[in-house]
Amino acid sequence: MSPAADAATLTARRSTRLVAWVRAWRAGLVPFDELADEIAGDEEHLVADAPGTWTDVPLGQALPAFAKLHPDEIRLVLPAPGDPRGLPAKSELTGPAMLAGEAVTTPAFGVVPEVRRHTSGSGVEFETVLWRFFPVTDYRPVFQMGSAEAEAELTRALAEATTQLTRLDVAQWRPELAGALQALRRPESTATLPPGFDPRSRRLFARASILDQVLALAEHNAPGGAINGYEAQQRDAALRPLTTACRQALVAACNSPLHA
Repeated sequence: MSPAADAATLTARRSTRLVAWVRAWRAGLVPFDELADEIAGDEEHLVADAPGTWTDVPLGQALPAFAKLHPDEIRLVLPAPGDPRGLPAKSELTGPAMLAGEAVTTPAFGVVPEVRRHTSGSGVEFETVLWRFFPVTDYRPVFQMGSAEAEAELTRALAEATTQLTRLDVAQWRPELAGALQALRRPESTATLPPGFDPRSRRLFARASILDQVLALAEHNAPGGAINGYEAQQRDAALRPLTTACRQALVAACNSPLHA
């Protein structure tokens, strides 16, 4: 895996971990005491507007809000401009979720993460994650792609994107992106799901987690080393279907049925 792809895996979408671990807890597959640490890792996570609270609280104090929910009622949503699938039609949740590009939805509420950057008095920069609860009153389950279909779609989109980027000679102006996409054709990742998810979902999540961060890196650095604006547009057009397939894969993996 290229250095760029490896570095990109450091900040996976946080909603994927919250959904996966909370669902596993509600299915009785992991203990509650492990949840907050597994979700937050080495970050500081706080929660605003959680039911029964009056101020920001640590993540562990807000997770009991999910206690009465069935695992299948806790869903990952990864909206994008023009594609709000999974979000309630009329809710305070919609705007923040679209802005963040991710959210957790349930029949009663939704949760959206916000990364806050700070600078200490000594000049050290650090981040905290604030999860904010939003009420949901018009929740409607939506059809989602299954893991098998999402895996096939991701494989097809990855092959097509790699072919197009090779034709555009992406290696000339963005060698790390070309190398990352080639390496991703051989799934390898340390990203994991908790107990209860089947092997296909685990494989799909591992592959899509890396790819999601590679694509985020490419977007962050756009237009990258493209020779001109036209080539940048060509690159974006080549990556757009792959970005959609990647989002679908993450959603399908994290929302897949759980097994004891």
